[in-house]
Amino acid sequence: MGFCSGRCTLLALCALQLVTALERQVFDFLGYQWAPILANFTHIIVVILGLFGTIQYRPRYIVVYVVWAAVWVTWNVFIICFYLEVGGLSKDSELLTFNLSGHRSWWEEHGPGCLHEEEATAGLGALHGQSLVVGAGCAMVHSYVEALHSGLQILLALLGFVYGCYVVSVLTEEEDSCLHK
Repeated sequence: MGFCSGRCTLLALCALQLVTALERQVFDFLGYQWAPILANFTHIIVVILGLFGTIQYRPRYIVVYVVWAAVWVTWNVFIICFYLEVGGLSKDSELLTFNLSGHRSWWEEHGPGCLHEEEATAGLGALHGQSLVVGAGCAMVHSYVEALHSGLQILLALLGFVYGCYVVSVLTEEEDSCLHK
C-alpha cells in the first residue's frame, strides 16, 4: 500500500508538470521565446516518458525523468536569474529569442493589470489605437511573473525528483526480491 502512494503521487506530479509546462509553452509561443519553447518541448516529452515509466513499472524511464528533473531545475534557476538580472544577465538581451524576433516576454505587454493607453504617435498614428505604456498600472512586473512560473517549475521538479528516486528504489527492490526467491 505504501508503494502505491509514492507511485500515485509521482503520477499526479507528472500530470501537474504537464499542465504547467503546456501553459508555459503557450505563453512562450506568444512571446516568441525560442529557447524556452525548445526547453519546454523537451520537458514535456521527458515528463510523458516519466509518466509512461511510472505506469508501466519501467525504472529506466523514471531514471531518465529524474535526471531531467535536475537539469530542469538548473534551467529554471537560470530563467529566474535572467529575468531578475542576477549575475550580469540582462532581461533586455536577445538570449532567449536567438536574435530572431524583437519580442521579449508575452507578460511584458499583457501582464496582470497592465493598462493600455491611447498615445499619439508621429506619422500615421497608432495602428491599433492603443499602445502599452510599460509598467503603467501593472499589478505585477513581468519579471516577477516569469520568476514565479520558474519557481513553480522548480518546486514540481524537486518533488518529482524525490518521488522518482523513491519509486525507482521500490521498483528495483521488488525486482531484487523476485530474483532471490
